[in-house]
Amino acid sequence: MSSVEPQGQHSADSSIQPKQDMDRILTIPNGLTLIRALGIPLFLWLYLGPHANGLAFVVLVLGAATDYFDGKVARALNQVSRLGAAMDPTIDRAYIAATVIALALRGVIPWWLVLLLIARDLWMAVMLTIKKVRTGEIFEVTFLGKAATFNLLYAFPFLLLSGTSFLGKICEIVGWAFVIWGIGLYLWTALQYSIDALRS
Repeated sequence: MSSVEPQGQHSADSSIQPKQDMDRILTIPNGLTLIRALGIPLFLWLYLGPHANGLAFVVLVLGAATDYFDGKVARALNQVSRLGAAMDPTIDRAYIAATVIALALRGVIPWWLVLLLIARDLWMAVMLTIKKVRTGEIFEVTFLGKAATFNLLYAFPFLLLSGTSFLGKICEIVGWAFVIWGIGLYLWTALQYSIDALRS
């Protein structure tokens, strides 16, 4: 899925960083982000290959944890960078895309949900283009935008553990609760960003 919102880890203090600092590549936060990216193919192999749901769940949880901590580390160590600001939301979208497609292939979620998420991100790519052409800027991240991503990132690990057992049913309920809130916020923020782009 496309990366169209400047989210999370490295972007928060970019306006106050010196140019030479913003251009750095070899930083601890960027290393954490790279490790998180490598978790995507590992997750897909574990879940779709040997069907190691437990280990795949651990990979997703660690990915979500590093998504949180790399931002904290970037600000604490004054290592905010343009590369990190670009990589972070892209990897968020890649995690969501990989997880929903894998879950759909295993029949855990319906394909219409996958298509809805893809359609939303394609629409946002168009709106981002309009915003850039009109103002030369990108969308400013909002709290609801972060909340939407948070809900989706935490929904799919629970759905991954869903099943016929009591614990599996609990995971399914919690997972779908996150999905419903995440999709709702995802579509609402798309409307907000679209209005912003068209009014620019």
